Amino acid sequence: MKNILMLHGISHNMFGKRDPEQYGTITLERIDARLQDLAVELKVRVESFQTNSEAAMCERIHRAFEDGVDAVLINAGAWTHYSYGLRDALAILTCPVIELHMSNIHAREPFRHKSVFADIVTGQISGFGSQSYLLALRAAVAAVQ
Repeated sequence: MKNILMLHGISHNMFGKRDPEQYGTITLERIDARLQDLAVELKVRVESFQTNSEAAMCERIHRAFEDGVDAVLINAGAWTHYSYGLRDALAILTCPVIELHMSNIHAREPFRHKSVFADIVTGQISGFGSQSYLLALRAAVAAVQ
């Protein structure tokens, strides 16, 4: 069974409360439950990890490398636009990495248009609300089969 790591970034623990116009009212717990439901259907394991600490996120990425996960999904939130530390951590991975966002980052504020991960990830999915997570999981499973 393939092992896929879902990385949730900064402030994602506030989904359901934070900026519902951009992110809707779905909670992180519900997003993770939907991922688990789809994982069963796709016959993969998904482990979710959320942190507001950039260091903890880097350490979890390093552990993913050491554990040999089959794919990584990441919604890094605001870190997407400036964290070269996370970019460097992600660059060590040898598995497919799918970057995802609930909102369309290219239709938002200019500083959100750039992803510092774009040139090292397998692909990006954005703008489909919480469905972006499910699309990313499907893309990751396709990439590892």
